[in-house]
Amino acid sequence: MKVLYLYMFPLWGNGSGAWLRRLILNLKSKYGHDFQAAIVAPENRVFNAAKIFRLKPPIMGVFVGNPELPGVRKYSKMSNVEHTQIFNYYLLRTAKAISKFKPDVIHVFHTAFLPPIGRQLANLYKKPYIISTHGSDLYYFKEDPRWRSLVRDASSRAKFITANSNFTRDWYLKMFGTDLSKKTKTIPAGVDNNIDFNKDVSWIDKKYNFKFDKMVLFTGRLTLHKGVEYLIKAARQIQAEIVILGDGPERKYLENLIVKYKLNNVHMLGYFSQRLGEINDFYLRSDVYVAPSVWNEPLGLVILEAMVHKTPVVVSRKGGVTTIVKDEVNGFLVRPKSAKMIAEKVNYLLQNDDICTKMGERAYKSVIERFSWEKIATKFYNLYTKSLLPPQKPNGKNGNKK
Repeated sequence: MKVLYLYMFPLWGNGSGAWLRRLILNLKSKYGHDFQAAIVAPENRVFNAAKIFRLKPPIMGVFVGNPELPGVRKYSKMSNVEHTQIFNYYLLRTAKAISKFKPDVIHVFHTAFLPPIGRQLANLYKKPYIISTHGSDLYYFKEDPRWRSLVRDASSRAKFITANSNFTRDWYLKMFGTDLSKKTKTIPAGVDNNIDFNKDVSWIDKKYNFKFDKMVLFTGRLTLHKGVEYLIKAARQIQAEIVILGDGPERKYLENLIVKYKLNNVHMLGYFSQRLGEINDFYLRSDVYVAPSVWNEPLGLVILEAMVHKTPVVVSRKGGVTTIVKDEVNGFLVRPKSAKMIAEKVNYLLQNDDICTKMGERAYKSVIERFSWEKIATKFYNLYTKSLLPPQKPNGKNGNKK
């Protein structure tokens, strides 16, 4: 099985890039030589599990924001001519990649630009393709509907569409048509379970000169949607180190907020790039993870990452996260934009070690049972295999003539 992945951003710096890398790694681990992967993406680094067809688009853009692309404009702010330049570049370079790699299946990530490219080239090269949406790309269409009709056409021609949560699936169907429901599958992100819970992470306290025994963590892009300002406001009532890992357009505003409130316990440590081991150390060191999103978070890969490290979570009751977090069981759900509720739930966990530990254990168990990469890799491999089957007639027989 040879799969060509189409991707619009660097493979590091965002949840969908991490998702794609881990999917390929787990497919390689499970299926060995029976699976080969290649990626078309603007990525210059080495990823040994897949061949990378490296792109240098005439214009780089973002849907929401990306710490690896500071200062880059949103696609919604670009002209029609600029969109055409980007589309034509991806079309030509992807055609060359298909000619060279000769994939069995094309897997398109995100729902702007690339599905129409996948649809056109799949028709030319007679290759099946599937589309995956992670939710943030759907939010883009609220700002810019220019590609909506072409994505609708691409969706109708795709063999399958996958969404990272039932919330994202419903959102996709509402946007592009409920007639796509049979081919649209919910396949969530996965989590790795090779964690050393006895690892010494004391280097964090030494390096950053932390004073408090307890630590509260946020990781992610610093955009308006993530609601980090409400964690900072809550920090005035929390006796713990508040650590914010990430970068983005809201960073300056958040730094000014810290100065305004004269907070000495809030630390904005920036974007950690490829230092995955260090990020995992922060998950192990933290006592509580907070995701204070103010928008409908499609799934929340970072929330899964925290939970698999046995860290209880406090998250906004918005979007697909409610399929992960069960209130007062493996975490707490709070009202969006409520610094008061964040402080209240965080302090409750920090002041009750037994409850905090038990909730972390339940968080770990819940994600291991539902979000193992082995199961998710199998689901995608089966989907690729089904994509290669001939079309079915209404009576269930294939469309081949004898």
